[in-house]
Amino acid sequence: MNKKNLFYILISMIFCLLVIRFINIRVVNHDYYLTLYSKTTQKVISNFTAPRGRILDTNGNVIVDNKKVPIIIYRKIDNISKEEEIDLAYKLTRVLNLTKEAEEDLLKEFYLLTNDTNYLLTEQEIKDLEYRKISNEEIKKIKLERIKDEINNYSLEDRIAINTYYLLNKGYYYDTKILLDNASNDLCALIMEEDIKGVSCSYKYERVNNYNTLNQIIGQTAMIQYEDKDYYLSRGYNIDEIVGISGLELYYEELLHGTPAKYIVKEDNSIKLLEEEKQGQDLILNIDINIQLRLDEILKENIEKTKNYKYTNYYKGSYAIISNPNTGGILAISGFQRLKDNNNIIYKDVTRDIITSSFTVGSVIKGASHTVGYLNNAIEIGKKINDSCVKLYNVPEKCSYKKLGYIDDITALKTSSNYYQFITAIKTTGNTYKRNMQLEVSIDDFNRYRDVFKHFGLGSSTYIDYPGEVTGITGDKISPDLLLNFAIGQYDTYTPIQLLSYINTISNKGIRYNLSFKKDNTKEVDNINLDQTYLERIQEGFYQVVNYGTARGYISYDNNGVGKTGTAQNYYDGKIATINQTFAGYFPRENPQYSLVVVSPNISYETDNNSDYYNPTTRNISRAITNYLATLSQHQLAD
Repeated sequence: MNKKNLFYILISMIFCLLVIRFINIRVVNHDYYLTLYSKTTQKVISNFTAPRGRILDTNGNVIVDNKKVPIIIYRKIDNISKEEEIDLAYKLTRVLNLTKEAEEDLLKEFYLLTNDTNYLLTEQEIKDLEYRKISNEEIKKIKLERIKDEINNYSLEDRIAINTYYLLNKGYYYDTKILLDNASNDLCALIMEEDIKGVSCSYKYERVNNYNTLNQIIGQTAMIQYEDKDYYLSRGYNIDEIVGISGLELYYEELLHGTPAKYIVKEDNSIKLLEEEKQGQDLILNIDINIQLRLDEILKENIEKTKNYKYTNYYKGSYAIISNPNTGGILAISGFQRLKDNNNIIYKDVTRDIITSSFTVGSVIKGASHTVGYLNNAIEIGKKINDSCVKLYNVPEKCSYKKLGYIDDITALKTSSNYYQFITAIKTTGNTYKRNMQLEVSIDDFNRYRDVFKHFGLGSSTYIDYPGEVTGITGDKISPDLLLNFAIGQYDTYTPIQLLSYINTISNKGIRYNLSFKKDNTKEVDNINLDQTYLERIQEGFYQVVNYGTARGYISYDNNGVGKTGTAQNYYDGKIATINQTFAGYFPRENPQYSLVVVSPNISYETDNNSDYYNPTTRNISRAITNYLATLSQHQLAD
């Protein structure tokens, strides 16, 4: 390549780099560079927070609002000396009655700032610094490492004042610093009376939950975390702004975030309003606060009652969710654990676990297992078989909970036959069951089930608008025994929110919608494309489960409910054999209005004496919820 061509290539590359840099500054990170430019060319300050958008329920009730909180702030005085600012720190410590002490690192920094510390260096290090063989930053690091007993001479007042001094110098020179949160009116009056230059009262906004429910779902707000600062600064935020750090506050940060008022600092250090503050947009939820509060009560009442039942040593609490199956909108969601704190009973909010923790759920998923059978021609509609036991080579005999007689695809669901699912699973591998047969299985046989289950939302995302959703635990071992276990919900684990997606999909005849807290956020995310005849048989089976089968009493007969129970073996702390109870259902059968899921982990434990013992907690919770919802519907119709 000749020099002329090389020159043109180099010029082209430089030009491309300049274009990329230009786009980055003007488009990609425009807000960040605009903020940086403002801070370097003119003194622009802002309030710490603007009011965030409110969070409302579906009927307009304000669940989360803003509370204006007085704070003590400091704006640095022009030409103030280090000594003057140290004196100010001591004065503020006394006036504001501050109590927070500086940590060791700050004490060392302060000692370095206020003392001649060359005695900490060797002669060689001093020479190296003089001849620039070592940098000032390296010297500072050496000194800080060698400061030991010197800081022990600081009194308690010194330590508090030193911490105050660093509050006065936090951030940019002209940034506003918060010295004290939640200042009283009396203290604000005292600050005005003292007339301390640079110190005044201001305010910030804090979140307040008007109903003290859904705390984990709503989430928390806080100042920008260190690991997130680059993200927020690139979007034009100030480093001291309040942002959502969990739950819906985090997920909908962009919607809820308000814009703080901005001021220009003049040469005389006075300020002039540049931009008015703007409140964030309101977030309207599908949540009905009345249903939510009643659900909280039902859970607590029944969790308390459960401790009076036998074999509940390892039971802590239950979870429940209510939705509109036609839209996937979450109407109420609640989870509590009953704990003791110094002999006082407390109910710990664990609602987030509904989305972020998974469980072995048992036979509740047999509608999905039936779907696998239908799609793979392993189930013949209406054909009856005699419920029995399956015995594979080298595997203990596996049976239903009792002999169920002759059953077809509908009565297999009604009676929750394990044997029917075992035979179906064997057929999906291309084999016909024979007693003591050697069944060969592969990952493809498991995936045949998992691929169908994912269409229901089991083992996959429900697309819920909440951060941190998990998709459960997928078993990594392959064996014939485990394939049979999978078919009855005793292998992979699923979250309660996935069970809701699953029962809603059955309600909607194979169409799956995303689950959502935000109102008017419905999207179709999947379609099983199963012949409607098969789906109607699953619905019929689930109707018989609730009205004549294993879930009888979970939904009042008058409410015409549809659903499925599940009982699964679990191991508490990996050692104690316990039982998980689950229920998923909807009602009424025609034109469903509500769907619900109830999960009660470790509801009882297994002993030689309690193999037939039944704990009614999950049934009682479901019955109380659906009776309340039915009454609510009647009132709405009357109105």
